[in-house]
Amino acid sequence: MPSSCPKCHSVLAEDEICCAQVRYTWRCKSCFKLTTGFAVPYGKCFMCGGELEVIPGRDLGDSMRFRAIRDAVQFELNSFHFYKLARDKATHPAQRAVLERLYDAELDHLHELEEKYHAHLDREVVELSADEQNLLSNALFRGIRVDDASAVEDLYRVALEMERRTRDHFKKLARELPEGLERDLCSELAAEEEEHVALLEGELEQLAK
Repeated sequence: MPSSCPKCHSVLAEDEICCAQVRYTWRCKSCFKLTTGFAVPYGKCFMCGGELEVIPGRDLGDSMRFRAIRDAVQFELNSFHFYKLARDKATHPAQRAVLERLYDAELDHLHELEEKYHAHLDREVVELSADEQNLLSNALFRGIRVDDASAVEDLYRVALEMERRTRDHFKKLARELPEGLERDLCSELAAEEEEHVALLEGELEQLAK
């Protein structure tokens, strides 16, 4: 039977598709995992099994005015640069392959952050100059091996610790804030990091088998 497009409100005939780029945002009521997609969600949260709710469009304005968003951007940039520089330093194929995966995953996380919270980044903070890379590299990799296949597990542990620290930061911040939008943002970002932690824990378990 006829329906209307949720974006342009045109009347549609049965089986007709209009405004295919309509995006929805939904959040788990239990763990606060925030997800975006082109279809209304059904079922339960894939992370915790909690009930899902569709979040109406919210205008954050300048999202960088929120501490939660500023912190999230900085933490993701820190991880991104760590993996990028480590990948460039690695000489062993197995080590480089792991770092390439971690780098690609962190780049995806940055893009998700930009998309979900409109935290658009200047290219200058993503693409560092050679001098900036050298300075950061000397600080980041003191005592960390990035050229030995036997250190692959160590790299996963470093990555896991970074994600856990970020998750715990947002959980703590959420507990300290009064009820409202910024506390919701902290809870959403903590849930995002919880997913990253779970993925790395799974890969580390597979590596140990």
